[in-house]
Amino acid sequence: MKLKELASFLDGEILGDHDLEITGVSGISEAKEGDITFLSSKRFLKDLPTCRASCLIVKESIPDIQMTQLRVSNPYLAFAKLLGHFYVKPGKSFGISKSAYVSDKAKIGNNVSVFPFSYISDGVSIGDDCIIYPNVFIGENTAIGNHCTIYPHVTLREGVTIGNRVIIHSGSVIGSDGFGYVFDQGRHYKIPQVGGVIVGDDVEIGSNVSVDRATTGDTVIGKGTKIDNLCQIAHNVKIGTNSILVAQVGIGGSSEIGDYVTLAGQVGVSDHTKIDSETMIGAQSGIMGHVTKGAYSGSPAIPHRDWLKSQAIYAKLPELHKKIKELEERIRELERRNQG
Repeated sequence: MKLKELASFLDGEILGDHDLEITGVSGISEAKEGDITFLSSKRFLKDLPTCRASCLIVKESIPDIQMTQLRVSNPYLAFAKLLGHFYVKPGKSFGISKSAYVSDKAKIGNNVSVFPFSYISDGVSIGDDCIIYPNVFIGENTAIGNHCTIYPHVTLREGVTIGNRVIIHSGSVIGSDGFGYVFDQGRHYKIPQVGGVIVGDDVEIGSNVSVDRATTGDTVIGKGTKIDNLCQIAHNVKIGTNSILVAQVGIGGSSEIGDYVTLAGQVGVSDHTKIDSETMIGAQSGIMGHVTKGAYSGSPAIPHRDWLKSQAIYAKLPELHKKIKELEERIRELERRNQG
């Protein structure tokens, strides 16, 4: 594909050969002739002398290099679009496999693919252009929007609502029972979990994620939110729009997460916690109570700047402990001399 065509697609400006033929997209270190690559940060400038790509996507032009450049406002976004353009093929409908079970009381949209050994229960609604891969279970009265992709071994329990353009990766369970019990007379009595789950448009859920159904009402994942692998979202949690949950995040029941919140890897959120919009929580932090907008780290979490200072002190504890011992010994020696 000619570079000038890609420039039009990306709304970019070419600095060099407009008729350059681009045959692939790659990172700087593995790029070969014919590839287009991108510069996401100035720290990768050192890699340019050995880069064999034919074109470099940049935000600002780089002087004194022979390579053709394509200037755009966001090189990383341009790179993502090019990967989709070159390598992601449009979905093709394979229809409904004879080896799948689809209830005659289910409503299936146009151009839907249902692969072998999937089970679609009574009252299910699946929108247009969806792909249901093998061994997916969809429970009664669950609704799936348009252009969704449900990968193998996903379980969507009963009464779940999935928006448009949602991607759910293998092994995830949406609508499992919330963890609710009452202790009475020496045993744990199960609280029936009769609510649902609502997943908004453009949500992506990684592999082996558990999203529990609400006790009553709904557990809600807001539109545009992205959830990494191995996360646990408990009953009645409300997550806002365009938030990011990195791997192994655990959110306790009835917590409220705002819009544009980032929870880094292994963050633990206690039940009934409220996190304001645009808050960032560092990896392995422990969160509870009401967390106002800001950046936090640690367990229990404190403002990130304070945490950095604390870490600097923590690293010096062995040295400080040694000095304290030395000072204590000096004090004891002075006391012995005074007593003498």
